[in-house]
Amino acid sequence: MVKNNSAAAGGWGWFDAGPPQASENAVETENDLSLDLPLATARCFRGADGEKVLAYLRAITLERALGPSAPDTLLRHLEGQRQLVAQLILLVQRGRDGG
Repeated sequence: MVKNNSAAAGGWGWFDAGPPQASENAVETENDLSLDLPLATARCFRGADGEKVLAYLRAITLERALGPSAPDTLLRHLEGQRQLVAQLILLVQRGRDGG
């Protein structure tokens, strides 16, 4: 049996509270993350194993061609994968170049 917690007991009232307010610490953390992320990504994919993983991701996304009968949903799915792999490759390159 599910317990009746305060959010559920009050109905949808909690939903009207509005978006959370951003604090200065959140902005600082986001800026720190954007500076550290390329270096962290480069460390994740360094060495022979990292290169092997990147090569595999590149092969199954960026180097993959779909035929003319591929459904729209598959094209969109593959394009999303390509974007993610391209972003990882960009972060790795930035990290290797020093940020």
